[in-house]
Amino acid sequence: MEYLGQYKAVYKAKAGCEDILAKSQDGGIVTAMFAYALETGIIDGAIVAGPGEEAYKPEPMIATTVDELLAARGTKYSISPNMSLIKEATRSYGLDKIGIVGTPCQIQAVRKAQLYPIGLRDVPDKIALALGIFCMENFPYQGLYQMVEDHCATKIDNVTKMDIGKGKFSVYTERGVNAQIPLKVTHKYEQPGCHVCLDYVANMADISTGSVGTPDGWSTVFVRSAAGEAAFNKAVEAGWIIAESMDGVKPGLELVTKLATEKITKNQKYIEHRAHAEHEALKPLRNPYI
Repeated sequence: MEYLGQYKAVYKAKAGCEDILAKSQDGGIVTAMFAYALETGIIDGAIVAGPGEEAYKPEPMIATTVDELLAARGTKYSISPNMSLIKEATRSYGLDKIGIVGTPCQIQAVRKAQLYPIGLRDVPDKIALALGIFCMENFPYQGLYQMVEDHCATKIDNVTKMDIGKGKFSVYTERGVNAQIPLKVTHKYEQPGCHVCLDYVANMADISTGSVGTPDGWSTVFVRSAAGEAAFNKAVEAGWIIAESMDGVKPGLELVTKLATEKITKNQKYIEHRAHAEHEALKPLRNPYI
């Protein structure tokens, strides 16, 4: 399935540790994978989206302990520039085997850095495990703030979780679901760069994961590379992750494929429209007599 990228296996999975699951977004796959990888020496540190000074404004951090990973649990719907810490991880922290998590565009940046390491001398070969997360779009922090405070009428400081699913953006507080708004309201707040992205499922990651396709409390997991396969299988054998076949799972890969197709089709049209508009705008510059 070209829309889902190349993969070796796909699973319905969740963390095998209740402490990790307790406050994870869905199945806790990223936290569980990095925790296992840290404990077994597959990586000696992971670049993750940690808590920032303002509520739900993530800041990249380098986690070298399981406790630090636990502090960074949960999806943040505002971008965290994780790539910015790659050089620091190797040169300030002295890490030789780095884990990194990112959105599809960030994982593409990781792979480009490995192919063309301009300004990243001695860094590319130290990336040991890249985990990607499904992503339809992301939001600048100010846009996210307005979505929560203006449209959902909820103080962002009181939010315990945010979620996007079933056509709605949901905000939770300690009392449960506090407010929901349809995704058509959120579109104007999206990062402009999201409209030219043709990757929903982080095709270039070692392992990619997201909640779409599996029941609540579980995640869909694509194992894509040899490094990802080796790490994931060992984590399952050790009980850090519980993995089951996707056969018969509802809504399953059908929904994942549907959303991936929608993103690619919509954004491809936008790219073509923008290219045409730019071509037309440049015509007078190419021929001033037109």
